[in-house]
Amino acid sequence: MTQHLTIGERVAWYRRRRGMSQEVLAGLVGRTTDWLSKAENNRIELDRLSVIRTLADALDVSLGDLLAEPTLMEWSNESGRRTVPALREALMDYRLLTPLLRATAGDGEPPALADLRADVGAVWDAYQDSRYGFAARQLPLLLADALLAARSYSGTDREEAHALLAMTYQGAAMVLGKLGENELAWIAADRGLTAAQQSGSDVITGSLFRSVTHCLLSTGRFETAVDLVNDAAGVLQPGLGQASPAYLSVYGTLFLTGSMAAARAEDRATAQTFLREAEETAGRLGADANHMWTAFGPTNVAIHRVATAGELGDMQIAAEVGQQLDTSGLPTERRVRHNLEVARALSAWNRTDEALAMVLEAEQIAPEQVRHHYMSRELVLGWVRGTRGRPSRSVADLAERLRVV
Repeated sequence: MTQHLTIGERVAWYRRRRGMSQEVLAGLVGRTTDWLSKAENNRIELDRLSVIRTLADALDVSLGDLLAEPTLMEWSNESGRRTVPALREALMDYRLLTPLLRATAGDGEPPALADLRADVGAVWDAYQDSRYGFAARQLPLLLADALLAARSYSGTDREEAHALLAMTYQGAAMVLGKLGENELAWIAADRGLTAAQQSGSDVITGSLFRSVTHCLLSTGRFETAVDLVNDAAGVLQPGLGQASPAYLSVYGTLFLTGSMAAARAEDRATAQTFLREAEETAGRLGADANHMWTAFGPTNVAIHRVATAGELGDMQIAAEVGQQLDTSGLPTERRVRHNLEVARALSAWNRTDEALAMVLEAEQIAPEQVRHHYMSRELVLGWVRGTRGRPSRSVADLAERLRVV
């Protein structure tokens, strides 16, 4: 209903629905009425999730309501015509609630673990390539196969089957999070963590901790996400002495996610502490890598320094440092996410042409990711609203492709 509104306009829309005056809402969030009026009329950009979360709490709506999430997944040759609803059906199958309700016959033969491993890898590769339609199409069948394997195998094969089931659930959670389906993502992450604990693998469990942290971030529970990172780190730290590259990557990535949570909670000191821990871990790893599909290494740490600077309002630092980073060696998802962060910072400094170039470059690399990310939609809609007369052809065409006008 509010897809074509800016975040500020959505704040005004929900405020009026609540029968609340600007004076009352401004008081609830500790701002002046003049500030709120400017925010609702797009004269101030609401580009920090900490501020948007505060407004959502005061209006008693979700963070996703103000970000206009989820967004409709476009049909494509890769997605087919059964996308998120099919994945929702797979996650909400009542037979997953308890072993008492599971079918005991007629399931067929479980897939070979080698085949299942390849299929899980294909979904994760698609996620990192920002091919969400392909991943959404594959995940319902993959979940069925992984569940059957976890029920059918025994011994060490059973542990591997649960590890693959956990990674399937995590893949579902990550894809759903990108699409703004945060409640479904939470279900997937929760199920994945349960499966991970039956895998006997600290690496798999650590990977799922990251997924749960992402879900908390997506729903605006920033302080809880920080607490989870601290608790999860306590679980993983005993294994650091003889840590494998995969273990180091999972551990370091957990702190990168935590740094974003701390920044969105406006906890600058903790954000810096988490970034230092991630940087030390990347130093132990020695170079950029992609163990467990983490894209972890020094460059990803640098990317998060830029992103946390933006979340903390240090837009000039984010713009200057962000433009200097070479992300060409990282997976598509990381490169595009960084482009959007730098575009946001440039736009905040009224360097709109440079910001537009960053978004267009990102769209060329990964149109699905740009289409579904609130930041790109909000930037483009803000440029359309803020232009006297008609926006430029480049902005107008981009707005049409993103379905924001």
